[in-house]
Amino acid sequence: MRILSLVALLALSACASKPLPPDWQLDAKGALDGSVEDYLKGRSAAAAAEFRSARSATTSTGRADYVAQVELVRCAAQVASLDFDDCPGYAALAPDATPEQRAYADYLYGRWQGLNATLLPEQHRPVLATGQVAAVADPLARLVAAGAAFKAGRITPDGITQAIDTASSQGWRRPLLAWLGVQAQRAEAAGDAQEVQRIRRRIALASG
Repeated sequence: MRILSLVALLALSACASKPLPPDWQLDAKGALDGSVEDYLKGRSAAAAAEFRSARSATTSTGRADYVAQVELVRCAAQVASLDFDDCPGYAALAPDATPEQRAYADYLYGRWQGLNATLLPEQHRPVLATGQVAAVADPLARLVAAGAAFKAGRITPDGITQAIDTASSQGWRRPLLAWLGVQAQRAEAAGDAQEVQRIRRRIALASG
C-alpha cells in the first residue's frame, strides 16, 4: 500500500510538472515508515536497521531540525508502546530543534505543565486539555496520545481500553502487550482475579 501511494504521488507530480522530492526525502520517509511499522509489530532488529537508514539519509542535509524530527517519530512509536527512554537521540539535538519539536517532546514525555497547546499537532491539542484520546482519529496518533497521557498521569480506564483496542485492530503486537500489562496491573490492584486470568490468557496469545 505504501509503495502504491508513492507511485501515485510521483505520477501526479510528474503530470503537474512539479519537481520531485530529493532522493534523501524519499529514502528517509520509506525507511522511517518501515522502521515504525516493524517496531510496532515487535520486529526490533529490522526496525533498528531501517531507522539507521532513515537517520543517515536525513543527516546528509546537515539540518539538526530534520534529524530531530526523525528521532521524534521513533520516540513517539516508543511512547505508544509505553517505552519511555527520554528520547536521547532527540535530546542531543534539542538546542537546534524548532519550538514545535520541543513542545512535542515535552508532550510525549508527560511534561504538560505550562505546555503551549498551539505548538502541538492539531489532533493532540484536545488531549492536553482533557487527557481523553478517543477523538484522535489516526490509530498511531491515538496510541501516542494514550502513552503521553499515561506518562503525564492523565490516562483514564477508557483510554487504556481504547489503546488496547487500537493496537489489537492494527495487529501491533508491541503496544498491545504493553497496554495489556497495564490493564493486568490494574485488575490485580482491584483484586479481580478472574479478570487478571483473562488478560493473562490474552497476553499469552499475543506473545505467540
